[in-house]
Amino acid sequence: MQLGVIGLGRMGRIVVDRTIAEGHDIVAFDLDEQAVANAADAGATPADSVVDLAEKLGDEKRIWLMVPAGAPVDAALDDLESHLSEQDIVVDGGNSHFEDSTRRAEGTSAAYLDCGTSGGPAGAELGFSLMVGGPEWAYDEMCPVFDAVATGPAGHNRMGPAGSGHYVKMVHNGVEYALMQTYGEGFELLAEGRYDLDLENVARTWNNGAVIRSWLLELCEEAFREEGTDLGDVDDYIAGGSTGTWTVQEALEQEVPLPLIYQALSERFGSRAPEEGRFSRRLANRLRYGFGRHEVARREE
Repeated sequence: MQLGVIGLGRMGRIVVDRTIAEGHDIVAFDLDEQAVANAADAGATPADSVVDLAEKLGDEKRIWLMVPAGAPVDAALDDLESHLSEQDIVVDGGNSHFEDSTRRAEGTSAAYLDCGTSGGPAGAELGFSLMVGGPEWAYDEMCPVFDAVATGPAGHNRMGPAGSGHYVKMVHNGVEYALMQTYGEGFELLAEGRYDLDLENVARTWNNGAVIRSWLLELCEEAFREEGTDLGDVDDYIAGGSTGTWTVQEALEQEVPLPLIYQALSERFGSRAPEEGRFSRRLANRLRYGFGRHEVARREE
């Protein structure tokens, strides 16, 4: 399949590499000319603008947007609109708000698929988990690409109509916040408790057969191995928060209690106050590097 990819950051480049590896023909564009050149070196056809990318695609265009949520998505769609028809398909693989995705689906000439994407840069090797909303025919048409980008056929599914893919991903991120907070609190008690424990060993032991084993726990083990049991100079500032906020706002609208996710979001915001750092927040800070290679905030010496 011929696929246009707009946005060649960490995640967009993984889309390019994994689809090329499966034999798809990729046309790539990014505002960063070097990113385009690097994608061309990997086998993609370079484009020098969104319009140029659209013109290089066939009559039935298949386009994957992997740009930051918000205005950049709308800007790309504005540039594409005059080149799109109802036979074309646009995939938004970023962390857009589900209501924005519903609006875009209604206002775009092409079939619009909102695609919640989980797995972070680790997906370069393993593949992503993809939660897709939008027309069924468009999802079915894109399955060969989704197979390549995801962990395989089991790594993606159509959640429902427009907006549902990003809705499911929003809730996924809320759950992620709560899990990170729970691991952080447990290890904080172990760190401050009555025994002198090697937390890397604890995490490794739990990861081998324990009920609470998980990839996040493997990342805890990695953090303690690389930073030390006391997490060294890792700060307690936890960045992010938009998708967790959306999850809590939706819960309030639907009158669904989410006390754990709400508390985890509160802890994330609390990490930005000038007070003595909490171990649980420091671990959550480091875990964000583990799964997303986000920059680790560190304390000044």
